[in-house]
Amino acid sequence: MSSTSAAAKAQKRTLFSKKKEPALVPAHRKPLKTRLKENWQLYLLLLIPVLITIIYKYGPMYGIQIAFRDFTPSGGITGSKWVGLKWFERFFSSPNCWRMIKNTVLLSLYSLLWSFPVPIILALALNQLRFHKLKRVVQTVLYAPHFISTMIICGMLRIFLSPSGGLINLIFGTSIDFLNQSSMFRTIYVASGIWQEAGWGTIIYLATLSSVDTSLYEAAKVDGASVFQRILHIDLPALVPMAVLQLILSASNLMNVGFEKVFLLQTDLNIETSDIIAVYVYEQGIQRTQYSYTTAIGLFNKAVNIILLIIVSRIAKKASDVQFV
Repeated sequence: MSSTSAAAKAQKRTLFSKKKEPALVPAHRKPLKTRLKENWQLYLLLLIPVLITIIYKYGPMYGIQIAFRDFTPSGGITGSKWVGLKWFERFFSSPNCWRMIKNTVLLSLYSLLWSFPVPIILALALNQLRFHKLKRVVQTVLYAPHFISTMIICGMLRIFLSPSGGLINLIFGTSIDFLNQSSMFRTIYVASGIWQEAGWGTIIYLATLSSVDTSLYEAAKVDGASVFQRILHIDLPALVPMAVLQLILSASNLMNVGFEKVFLLQTDLNIETSDIIAVYVYEQGIQRTQYSYTTAIGLFNKAVNIILLIIVSRIAKKASDVQFV
């Protein structure tokens, strides 16, 4: 008994005499000075885009205050009279205000709903092609419209949709003036946008699919999974994080409808659906030099975009495990 108790006491002393090894400190709990010292190269690289963002993005925000002033070039920003919410009230009381907001939102919303899934579908289809030469040719054909300028795109649309000799009317044997019909403008805008940008949008999804472990496909084939089942259970889950990120970024620009295409395709007969905020800002700000008024409208646009970004980010956070914002 004495020898057993002596051994137990010796073991107890040994356990208590051992020094506890220091626990690993998580990176986010380390002091800022330590993190800077350990990763100074990365922070040095980060410094360049941060400075560019501050200079070119946050610096010009000083001029936003002219949305609350009656700005005159002679008086300058600080020398102009403070008028508060006068320009916002003028915009919301204008007769075409809600029509412009409606057209802007609908054009962006239709573009998002119809054009968002197309690059994903194209990427999934291209990823299944095993003939590399054919795959490169298809990719080139799909990417090419992205490099055509908006002015040329609009010129092509006017030729194709011309009531006399236009390609579409020749195919169907009609003489419809598509561009001068308000009911057709949104369809033309969205369809041409898909044709121009869908191929380019597949690049990021194809890059994501290229990082998927090939052993997953081999294991699925061994288990007897069909092509559709491999897409459903391997490819789509891999694309979800990138798709969520792209959705958030797209939703944050919901009010920023492309000015150039709308301006070039707009006519007096289709203005009912083509009258958007961006074109109105150009007309009032550049042509009529109403800087304070158009700054107020632009500020309203950005505020709506920020709200939409927060809403979509919250929805994406609840609907999936992916978090970006």
